[in-house]
Amino acid sequence: MAVLEHLVEWEAGTIGLIPVKKSGLETWLASQPQAGRAWIAANNFTAEPGQSVTMPGLNGEIAAIVVGMAEDDDPWAFSALPAKLAPGTYAVAGALAPRQAGWAALSWALATYSFGRYKSRPERDWPRLVWPEHAPRDWVLNTWRATTLVRDLINTPAADLGPAELATAAEILAAEYGATVKVIVGDGLIAENYPAIHAVGRAAAAQRQPRLVDLVWGKADAPKLTLVGKGVCFDSGGLDLKSSGNMKLMKKDMGGAAHVLGLALMIMAAKLPLRLRVLIPAVENVVSADAMRPGDVLPTRKGLSVEIGNTDAEGRLILADALAEAAREKPDLLIDMATLTGAARTALGTEIAALFCNDDGLAGDIARAGEAWADPVWRLPLHRPYRRLLDSKVADLNNVSDGPYAGAITAALFLAEFVGPGIPWAHFDIMAWNTASRPGRPDGGEAMALRALYAVIMQRFGTNP
Repeated sequence: MAVLEHLVEWEAGTIGLIPVKKSGLETWLASQPQAGRAWIAANNFTAEPGQSVTMPGLNGEIAAIVVGMAEDDDPWAFSALPAKLAPGTYAVAGALAPRQAGWAALSWALATYSFGRYKSRPERDWPRLVWPEHAPRDWVLNTWRATTLVRDLINTPAADLGPAELATAAEILAAEYGATVKVIVGDGLIAENYPAIHAVGRAAAAQRQPRLVDLVWGKADAPKLTLVGKGVCFDSGGLDLKSSGNMKLMKKDMGGAAHVLGLALMIMAAKLPLRLRVLIPAVENVVSADAMRPGDVLPTRKGLSVEIGNTDAEGRLILADALAEAAREKPDLLIDMATLTGAARTALGTEIAALFCNDDGLAGDIARAGEAWADPVWRLPLHRPYRRLLDSKVADLNNVSDGPYAGAITAALFLAEFVGPGIPWAHFDIMAWNTASRPGRPDGGEAMALRALYAVIMQRFGTNP
Protein backbone atom coordinates (compact mmCIF):
# COMPACT_ATOMS: atom_id res chain seq x y z
CA MET A 1 0.00 0.00 0.00
CA ALA A 2 1.36 3.41 -0.97
CA VAL A 3 2.23 5.67 1.95
CA LEU A 4 1.22 9.31 1.93
CA GLU A 5 4.46 10.78 3.28
CA HIS A 6 3.87 14.47 2.72
CA LEU A 7 0.75 14.91 4.85
CA VAL A 8 1.63 14.70 8.53
CA GLU A 9 0.50 15.54 12.05
CA TRP A 10 1.52 18.74 13.81
CA GLU A 11 5.11 18.85 14.99
CA ALA A 12 7.49 21.34 16.58
CA GLY A 13 8.80 23.96 14.18
CA THR A 14 5.72 23.93 11.95
CA ILE A 15 5.41 27.09 9.85
CA GLY A 16 2.00 28.65 9.26
CA LEU A 17 0.54 29.24 5.80
CA ILE A 18 -1.85 32.21 5.77
CA PRO A 19 -4.25 32.14 2.78
CA VAL A 20 -5.40 35.61 1.68
CA LYS A 21 -7.66 36.54 -1.21
CA LYS A 22 -7.15 39.80 -3.06
CA SER A 23 -10.58 40.99 -1.99
CA GLY A 24 -9.66 40.39 1.66
CA LEU A 25 -6.12 41.75 1.58
CA GLU A 26 -6.92 45.18 3.03
CA THR A 27 -8.89 43.66 5.88
CA TRP A 28 -6.07 41.25 6.67
CA LEU A 29 -3.45 44.00 6.49
CA ALA A 30 -5.43 46.07 8.95
CA SER A 31 -5.00 43.30 11.51
CA GLN A 32 -1.20 43.28 11.12
CA PRO A 33 1.37 45.41 12.93
CA GLN A 34 3.00 48.29 11.08
CA ALA A 35 6.18 46.28 10.47
CA GLY A 36 4.16 43.50 8.85
CA ARG A 37 2.31 45.91 6.60
CA ALA A 38 5.57 47.52 5.56
CA TRP A 39 7.09 44.12 4.77
CA ILE A 40 4.11 43.19 2.60
CA ALA A 41 4.38 46.47 0.70
CA ALA A 42 8.15 46.13 0.27
CA ASN A 43 7.66 42.70 -1.30
CA ASN A 44 4.90 43.93 -3.64
CA PHE A 45 2.53 41.26 -2.35
CA THR A 46 -0.93 41.84 -3.81
CA ALA A 47 -2.46 38.39 -3.06
CA GLU A 48 -2.50 37.33 -6.69
CA PRO A 49 -3.20 33.57 -6.98
CA GLY A 50 0.06 31.66 -6.67
CA GLN A 51 1.90 34.62 -5.13
CA SER A 52 3.49 34.17 -1.72
CA VAL A 53 5.64 36.12 0.69
CA THR A 54 7.68 34.92 3.68
CA MET A 55 7.06 36.82 6.92
CA PRO A 56 10.16 37.04 9.15
CA GLY A 57 10.05 36.58 12.91
CA LEU A 58 11.78 38.73 15.54
CA ASN A 59 14.90 36.57 15.48
CA GLY A 60 15.16 36.15 11.73
CA GLU A 61 13.24 32.89 11.63
CA ILE A 62 10.29 32.29 9.29
CA ALA A 63 7.20 33.35 11.21
CA ALA A 64 4.67 32.51 8.50
CA ILE A 65 4.11 32.46 4.74
CA VAL A 66 1.26 34.47 3.26
CA VAL A 67 -0.28 32.86 0.18
CA GLY A 68 -2.42 34.55 -2.46
CA MET A 69 -5.64 32.70 -3.22
CA ALA A 70 -8.11 32.84 -6.10
CA GLU A 71 -11.48 34.41 -5.43
CA ASP A 72 -13.29 31.28 -6.64
CA ASP A 73 -11.56 28.88 -4.21
CA ASP A 74 -9.38 27.29 -6.89
CA PRO A 75 -8.91 23.68 -5.77
CA TRP A 76 -5.30 23.75 -6.97
CA ALA A 77 -4.44 26.87 -4.97
CA PHE A 78 -1.98 25.12 -2.64
CA SER A 79 -0.43 22.90 -5.30
CA ALA A 80 2.20 25.42 -6.41
CA LEU A 81 3.68 25.67 -2.91
CA PRO A 82 5.57 22.37 -2.52
CA ALA A 83 7.86 23.26 -5.43
CA LYS A 84 8.52 26.73 -3.96
CA LEU A 85 8.97 26.03 -0.27
CA ALA A 86 12.07 24.80 1.51
CA PRO A 87 11.92 21.36 3.18
CA GLY A 88 10.05 21.51 6.46
CA THR A 89 6.56 21.22 7.89
CA TYR A 90 3.82 23.72 7.14
CA ALA A 91 0.22 24.13 8.30
CA VAL A 92 -2.71 26.17 6.97
CA ALA A 93 -3.59 28.86 9.49
CA GLY A 94 -7.26 28.84 10.46
CA ALA A 95 -9.97 26.34 9.67
CA LEU A 96 -11.06 25.63 6.11
CA ALA A 97 -14.40 24.20 5.03
CA PRO A 98 -14.18 20.40 4.60
CA ARG A 99 -14.10 20.56 0.79
CA GLN A 100 -11.41 23.27 0.77
CA ALA A 101 -9.44 21.39 3.41
CA GLY A 102 -9.64 18.20 1.36
CA TRP A 103 -8.48 19.98 -1.77
CA ALA A 104 -5.61 21.66 0.07
CA ALA A 105 -4.38 18.27 1.25
CA LEU A 106 -4.96 16.45 -2.04
CA SER A 107 -3.44 19.11 -4.29
CA TRP A 108 -0.39 19.34 -2.02
CA ALA A 109 0.09 15.56 -2.13
CA LEU A 110 -0.36 15.38 -5.91
CA ALA A 111 2.15 18.18 -6.36
CA THR A 112 4.83 16.03 -4.71
CA TYR A 113 4.37 13.23 -7.27
CA SER A 114 7.30 12.27 -9.44
CA PHE A 115 8.01 9.13 -11.43
CA GLY A 116 11.41 8.13 -10.09
CA ARG A 117 11.60 4.45 -10.96
CA TYR A 118 14.53 4.88 -13.34
CA LYS A 119 16.32 7.74 -11.57
CA SER A 120 19.70 7.03 -10.00
CA ARG A 121 19.42 10.06 -7.72
CA PRO A 122 16.89 10.18 -4.88
CA GLU A 123 13.86 12.44 -5.12
CA ARG A 124 14.05 15.90 -3.61
CA ASP A 125 13.07 16.38 0.01
CA TRP A 126 9.56 17.73 -0.43
CA PRO A 127 7.99 19.97 2.22
CA ARG A 128 5.24 18.43 4.34
CA LEU A 129 1.79 19.77 5.15
CA VAL A 130 -0.02 19.21 8.43
CA TRP A 131 -3.38 17.60 7.72
CA PRO A 132 -5.81 20.55 7.48
CA GLU A 133 -8.56 20.53 10.07
CA HIS A 134 -11.82 19.05 8.72
CA ALA A 135 -10.11 17.43 5.71
CA PRO A 136 -11.88 14.17 4.66
CA ARG A 137 -8.82 12.00 5.11
CA ASP A 138 -10.18 8.81 3.56
CA TRP A 139 -11.21 10.64 0.39
CA VAL A 140 -7.85 12.39 0.16
CA LEU A 141 -5.88 9.20 0.75
CA ASN A 142 -7.88 7.06 -1.67
CA THR A 143 -7.96 9.72 -4.40
CA TRP A 144 -4.21 10.23 -4.04
CA ARG A 145 -3.53 6.48 -4.14
CA ALA A 146 -5.76 6.01 -7.19
CA THR A 147 -4.21 8.94 -9.05
CA THR A 148 -0.70 7.76 -8.20
CA LEU A 149 -1.53 4.26 -9.45
CA VAL A 150 -2.88 5.64 -12.73
CA ARG A 151 0.14 7.89 -13.23
CA ASP A 152 2.67 5.18 -12.38
CA LEU A 153 1.12 2.63 -14.72
CA ILE A 154 0.92 5.05 -17.64
CA ASN A 155 4.43 6.38 -17.10
CA THR A 156 6.01 2.92 -17.06
CA PRO A 157 7.66 2.06 -20.40
CA ALA A 158 6.13 -0.75 -22.42
CA ALA A 159 9.26 -2.87 -22.00
CA ASP A 160 8.37 -3.13 -18.30
CA LEU A 161 4.58 -3.00 -18.57
CA GLY A 162 3.27 -5.45 -21.10
CA PRO A 163 0.00 -7.43 -20.94
CA ALA A 164 1.39 -9.78 -18.28
CA GLU A 165 2.55 -6.95 -16.01
CA LEU A 166 -0.75 -5.13 -16.44
CA ALA A 167 -2.54 -8.29 -15.33
CA THR A 168 -0.19 -8.52 -12.35
CA ALA A 169 -1.09 -4.95 -11.34
CA ALA A 170 -4.76 -5.98 -11.30
CA GLU A 171 -3.93 -9.08 -9.25
CA ILE A 172 -2.00 -7.04 -6.67
CA LEU A 173 -4.92 -4.64 -6.30
CA ALA A 174 -7.38 -7.53 -6.05
CA ALA A 175 -5.33 -9.22 -3.33
CA GLU A 176 -5.35 -6.05 -1.24
CA TYR A 177 -9.16 -5.84 -1.20
CA GLY A 178 -10.20 -9.48 -1.40
CA ALA A 179 -11.33 -9.44 -5.03
CA THR A 180 -11.01 -12.38 -7.39
CA VAL A 181 -9.21 -12.25 -10.72
CA LYS A 182 -9.42 -14.51 -13.73
CA VAL A 183 -6.93 -14.05 -16.58
CA ILE A 184 -7.50 -15.65 -19.97
CA VAL A 185 -4.26 -15.82 -21.97
CA GLY A 186 -3.29 -16.43 -25.58
CA ASP A 187 -5.20 -19.17 -27.37
CA GLY A 188 -7.45 -19.41 -24.32
CA LEU A 189 -9.13 -16.31 -25.73
CA ILE A 190 -10.18 -18.32 -28.79
CA ALA A 191 -11.39 -21.20 -26.62
CA GLU A 192 -13.50 -18.83 -24.50
CA ASN A 193 -14.78 -16.78 -27.46
CA TYR A 194 -12.84 -13.51 -27.32
CA PRO A 195 -11.65 -13.61 -30.93
CA ALA A 196 -11.16 -9.88 -31.49
CA ILE A 197 -8.87 -9.52 -28.47
CA HIS A 198 -6.84 -12.48 -29.73
CA ALA A 199 -6.64 -11.13 -33.28
CA VAL A 200 -5.26 -7.77 -32.17
CA GLY A 201 -2.66 -9.22 -29.81
CA ARG A 202 -1.61 -12.44 -31.50
CA ALA A 203 1.33 -10.84 -33.34
CA ALA A 204 3.16 -10.10 -30.09
CA ALA A 205 6.01 -12.19 -28.71
CA ALA A 206 5.17 -15.32 -26.74
CA GLN A 207 5.90 -13.68 -23.38
CA ARG A 208 3.57 -10.79 -24.28
CA GLN A 209 0.52 -12.75 -25.36
CA PRO A 210 -2.88 -11.04 -25.33
CA ARG A 211 -5.13 -11.62 -22.36
CA LEU A 212 -8.38 -10.61 -20.72
CA VAL A 213 -8.27 -9.60 -17.06
CA ASP A 214 -11.56 -10.13 -15.22
CA LEU A 215 -11.69 -8.76 -11.65
CA VAL A 216 -14.79 -9.22 -9.47
CA TRP A 217 -15.45 -7.75 -6.02
CA GLY A 218 -18.48 -7.35 -3.76
CA LYS A 219 -21.64 -9.28 -3.01
CA ALA A 220 -23.26 -11.07 -5.94
CA ASP A 221 -26.72 -9.68 -5.17
CA ALA A 222 -25.60 -6.03 -4.93
CA PRO A 223 -26.19 -3.51 -7.74
CA LYS A 224 -23.82 -4.23 -10.62
CA LEU A 225 -21.17 -1.76 -11.79
CA THR A 226 -18.87 -2.86 -14.62
CA LEU A 227 -15.75 -0.98 -15.70
CA VAL A 228 -13.98 -1.73 -18.99
CA GLY A 229 -10.54 -0.31 -19.75
CA LYS A 230 -8.53 -0.36 -22.95
CA GLY A 231 -5.21 -2.06 -22.23
CA VAL A 232 -3.08 -1.63 -25.36
CA CYS A 233 0.30 -1.71 -23.65
CA PHE A 234 2.02 -0.49 -26.78
CA ASP A 235 0.53 0.51 -30.11
CA SER A 236 2.76 0.50 -33.17
CA GLY A 237 -0.31 0.85 -35.36
CA GLY A 238 0.16 -2.69 -36.67
CA LEU A 239 0.63 -3.02 -40.42
CA ASP A 240 -0.87 0.47 -40.77
CA LEU A 241 2.27 1.61 -38.99
CA LYS A 242 2.29 4.87 -37.06
CA SER A 243 4.90 7.51 -37.74
CA SER A 244 7.70 7.77 -35.18
CA GLY A 245 6.21 10.98 -33.82
CA ASN A 246 2.80 9.40 -33.31
CA MET A 247 4.33 6.26 -31.83
CA LYS A 248 6.44 8.10 -29.27
CA LEU A 249 3.79 8.22 -26.52
CA MET A 250 2.13 4.90 -27.23
CA LYS A 251 3.19 3.41 -23.91
CA LYS A 252 0.18 5.41 -22.65
CA ASP A 253 -2.30 3.50 -24.83
CA MET A 254 -3.18 1.37 -21.81
CA GLY A 255 -4.37 4.52 -20.03
CA GLY A 256 -7.98 3.33 -19.98
CA ALA A 257 -6.95 0.17 -18.13
CA ALA A 258 -4.97 2.24 -15.64
CA HIS A 259 -8.02 4.43 -15.05
CA VAL A 260 -10.44 1.60 -14.31
CA LEU A 261 -7.93 0.10 -11.86
CA GLY A 262 -7.63 3.46 -10.12
CA LEU A 263 -11.40 3.85 -9.96
CA ALA A 264 -11.73 0.28 -8.68
CA LEU A 265 -9.26 1.11 -5.91
CA MET A 266 -11.41 4.03 -4.77
CA ILE A 267 -14.59 1.95 -4.86
CA MET A 268 -13.16 -1.02 -2.97
CA ALA A 269 -11.37 1.16 -0.41
CA ALA A 270 -14.67 2.92 0.33
CA LYS A 271 -16.43 -0.47 0.63
CA LEU A 272 -19.32 0.71 -1.51
CA PRO A 273 -22.35 -1.60 -1.46
CA LEU A 274 -22.14 -2.86 -5.01
CA ARG A 275 -20.85 -5.74 -7.09
CA LEU A 276 -17.89 -4.44 -9.07
CA ARG A 277 -16.52 -6.06 -12.19
CA VAL A 278 -13.46 -4.80 -14.05
CA LEU A 279 -12.66 -6.10 -17.55
CA ILE A 280 -9.31 -5.22 -19.13
CA PRO A 281 -8.39 -6.58 -22.57
CA ALA A 282 -4.57 -6.33 -22.51
CA VAL A 283 -2.58 -6.56 -25.75
CA GLU A 284 0.31 -5.20 -27.77
CA ASN A 285 -0.47 -4.08 -31.30
CA VAL A 286 2.73 -4.92 -33.15
CA VAL A 287 3.96 -6.09 -36.54
CA SER A 288 4.83 -9.71 -37.30
CA ALA A 289 3.92 -12.40 -39.80
CA ASP A 290 0.85 -13.17 -37.70
CA ALA A 291 -0.44 -9.59 -37.51
CA MET A 292 -3.98 -8.85 -38.65
CA ARG A 293 -4.18 -7.17 -42.04
CA PRO A 294 -6.26 -4.40 -43.58
CA GLY A 295 -9.18 -6.08 -45.29
CA ASP A 296 -9.33 -9.01 -42.88
CA VAL A 297 -12.74 -9.84 -41.45
CA LEU A 298 -12.77 -10.68 -37.74
CA PRO A 299 -15.42 -12.44 -35.70
CA THR A 300 -16.34 -10.94 -32.33
CA ARG A 301 -17.79 -12.25 -29.09
CA LYS A 302 -21.19 -10.76 -29.90
CA GLY A 303 -21.33 -12.56 -33.24
CA LEU A 304 -20.92 -9.43 -35.37
CA SER A 305 -18.25 -9.56 -38.08
CA VAL A 306 -15.87 -6.62 -38.47
CA GLU A 307 -13.90 -5.67 -41.57
CA ILE A 308 -10.51 -4.18 -40.72
CA GLY A 309 -10.28 -0.86 -42.49
CA ASN A 310 -7.25 0.16 -40.45
CA THR A 311 -5.11 -1.91 -38.09
CA ASP A 312 -4.37 1.24 -36.06
CA ALA A 313 -8.01 1.32 -34.92
CA GLU A 314 -7.36 -1.68 -32.68
CA GLY A 315 -8.57 -0.34 -29.34
CA ARG A 316 -12.22 -0.48 -30.33
CA LEU A 317 -11.77 -4.11 -31.42
CA ILE A 318 -10.56 -5.35 -28.06
CA LEU A 319 -13.15 -3.20 -26.28
CA ALA A 320 -15.86 -4.76 -28.47
CA ASP A 321 -15.28 -8.23 -27.01
CA ALA A 322 -15.00 -6.89 -23.44
CA LEU A 323 -18.14 -4.75 -23.77
CA ALA A 324 -20.10 -7.66 -25.21
CA GLU A 325 -19.19 -9.72 -22.15
CA ALA A 326 -20.00 -6.82 -19.82
CA ALA A 327 -23.40 -6.30 -21.46
CA ARG A 328 -24.26 -9.97 -21.10
CA GLU A 329 -24.82 -9.42 -17.35
CA LYS A 330 -26.91 -6.26 -17.92
CA PRO A 331 -25.14 -4.20 -15.23
CA ASP A 332 -26.86 -1.27 -13.55
CA LEU A 333 -24.07 0.95 -14.85
CA LEU A 334 -21.41 0.29 -17.50
CA ILE A 335 -18.40 2.59 -17.95
CA ASP A 336 -15.55 2.20 -20.40
CA MET A 337 -12.41 4.31 -20.55
CA ALA A 338 -9.96 4.42 -23.44
CA THR A 339 -7.25 6.47 -25.10
CA LEU A 340 -9.21 5.90 -28.27
CA THR A 341 -9.03 8.68 -30.86
CA GLY A 342 -6.98 11.68 -31.87
CA ALA A 343 -10.25 13.18 -33.06
CA ALA A 344 -11.41 13.67 -29.47
CA ARG A 345 -8.21 15.56 -28.73
CA THR A 346 -8.71 17.71 -31.82
CA ALA A 347 -12.23 18.55 -30.65
CA LEU A 348 -11.55 19.16 -26.94
CA GLY A 349 -7.81 19.42 -26.48
CA THR A 350 -5.78 17.31 -24.10
CA GLU A 351 -7.24 18.42 -20.75
CA ILE A 352 -10.94 17.60 -21.21
CA ALA A 353 -12.31 14.06 -21.22
CA ALA A 354 -14.73 13.38 -24.06
CA LEU A 355 -17.92 11.68 -22.86
CA PHE A 356 -20.39 9.69 -24.95
CA CYS A 357 -23.46 8.45 -23.13
CA ASN A 358 -26.75 6.75 -23.98
CA ASP A 359 -28.52 8.07 -20.86
CA ASP A 360 -29.25 11.79 -20.48
CA GLY A 361 -29.65 11.60 -16.71
CA LEU A 362 -26.33 9.82 -16.30
CA ALA A 363 -24.59 12.25 -18.65
CA GLY A 364 -25.97 15.19 -16.68
CA ASP A 365 -24.77 13.71 -13.39
CA ILE A 366 -21.28 13.19 -14.82
CA ALA A 367 -21.12 16.72 -16.23
CA ARG A 368 -22.16 18.25 -12.90
CA ALA A 369 -19.66 16.11 -11.02
CA GLY A 370 -16.90 17.11 -13.40
CA GLU A 371 -17.66 20.75 -12.70
CA ALA A 372 -17.87 20.22 -8.95
CA TRP A 373 -14.66 18.20 -8.65
CA ALA A 374 -12.40 20.12 -11.06
CA ASP A 375 -12.40 17.16 -13.43
CA PRO A 376 -13.50 18.58 -16.79
CA VAL A 377 -15.74 16.42 -18.97
CA TRP A 378 -17.62 17.38 -22.13
CA ARG A 379 -20.35 15.35 -23.75
CA LEU A 380 -20.18 14.67 -27.49
CA PRO A 381 -23.14 13.23 -29.40
CA LEU A 382 -23.82 9.61 -30.24
CA HIS A 383 -25.17 10.83 -33.57
CA ARG A 384 -26.90 7.73 -34.94
CA PRO A 385 -27.03 8.86 -38.59
CA TYR A 386 -23.22 8.60 -38.66
CA ARG A 387 -23.52 4.86 -38.10
CA ARG A 388 -23.75 4.52 -41.88
CA LEU A 389 -20.10 5.60 -42.07
CA LEU A 390 -19.16 2.24 -40.54
CA ASP A 391 -21.03 0.16 -43.11
CA SER A 392 -19.02 -2.58 -44.81
CA LYS A 393 -19.68 -4.38 -48.09
CA VAL A 394 -18.34 -7.66 -46.77
CA ALA A 395 -19.03 -7.64 -42.99
CA ASP A 396 -21.54 -6.38 -40.45
CA LEU A 397 -19.45 -3.24 -39.93
CA ASN A 398 -16.04 -1.72 -40.53
CA ASN A 399 -13.76 -0.68 -37.70
CA VAL A 400 -13.25 2.78 -39.28
CA SER A 401 -15.06 5.11 -41.63
CA ASP A 402 -13.67 6.01 -45.04
CA GLY A 403 -13.67 9.76 -44.35
CA PRO A 404 -11.64 12.05 -42.08
CA TYR A 405 -14.59 13.45 -40.14
CA ALA A 406 -16.29 12.65 -36.80
CA GLY A 407 -13.67 10.08 -35.79
CA ALA A 408 -14.49 10.16 -32.09
CA ILE A 409 -18.21 9.82 -32.78
CA THR A 410 -17.86 6.90 -35.19
CA ALA A 411 -15.56 5.15 -32.71
CA ALA A 412 -18.18 5.57 -30.00
CA LEU A 413 -20.91 4.33 -32.36
CA PHE A 414 -18.79 1.26 -33.11
CA LEU A 415 -18.61 0.49 -29.38
CA ALA A 416 -22.34 1.09 -28.99
CA GLU A 417 -22.99 -1.86 -31.30
CA PHE A 418 -21.57 -4.15 -28.60
CA VAL A 419 -23.37 -2.63 -25.61
CA GLY A 420 -26.93 -3.08 -26.74
CA PRO A 421 -30.06 -1.30 -25.48
CA GLY A 422 -31.27 -0.87 -21.92
CA ILE A 423 -27.90 -0.54 -20.18
CA PRO A 424 -26.84 2.88 -18.86
CA TRP A 425 -23.46 3.31 -20.54
CA ALA A 426 -20.78 6.00 -20.47
CA HIS A 427 -17.78 5.91 -22.81
CA PHE A 428 -14.76 8.12 -22.08
CA ASP A 429 -12.26 8.98 -24.80
CA ILE A 430 -9.31 10.39 -22.86
CA MET A 431 -5.78 11.70 -23.35
CA ALA A 432 -4.43 10.28 -20.05
CA TRP A 433 -1.36 12.48 -20.37
CA ASN A 434 -0.27 15.98 -19.39
CA THR A 435 1.65 17.51 -22.28
CA ALA A 436 3.06 20.20 -19.97
CA SER A 437 3.39 20.62 -16.22
CA ARG A 438 0.96 22.60 -14.11
CA PRO A 439 0.94 22.80 -10.31
CA GLY A 440 -0.18 19.41 -9.00
CA ARG A 441 -0.30 17.97 -12.50
CA PRO A 442 3.20 17.22 -13.80
CA ASP A 443 3.82 16.30 -17.40
CA GLY A 444 3.32 12.60 -18.06
CA GLY A 445 0.57 10.13 -17.24
CA GLU A 446 -2.55 11.64 -15.71
CA ALA A 447 -5.89 10.54 -14.29
CA MET A 448 -8.88 12.14 -16.02
CA ALA A 449 -12.54 12.08 -14.92
CA LEU A 450 -11.60 9.88 -11.95
CA ARG A 451 -12.91 12.21 -9.24
CA ALA A 452 -16.04 12.97 -11.25
CA LEU A 453 -16.86 9.31 -11.80
CA TYR A 454 -16.25 8.43 -8.18
CA ALA A 455 -18.65 11.21 -7.12
CA VAL A 456 -21.34 9.88 -9.48
CA ILE A 457 -20.85 6.31 -8.27
CA MET A 458 -21.05 7.47 -4.66
CA GLN A 459 -24.24 9.36 -5.49
CA ARG A 460 -25.83 6.31 -7.10
CA PHE A 461 -24.50 3.51 -4.91
CA GLY A 462 -23.24 5.11 -1.71
CA THR A 463 -23.28 8.60 -0.27
CA ASN A 464 -22.05 11.94 -1.56
CA PRO A 465 -18.27 12.38 -1.04
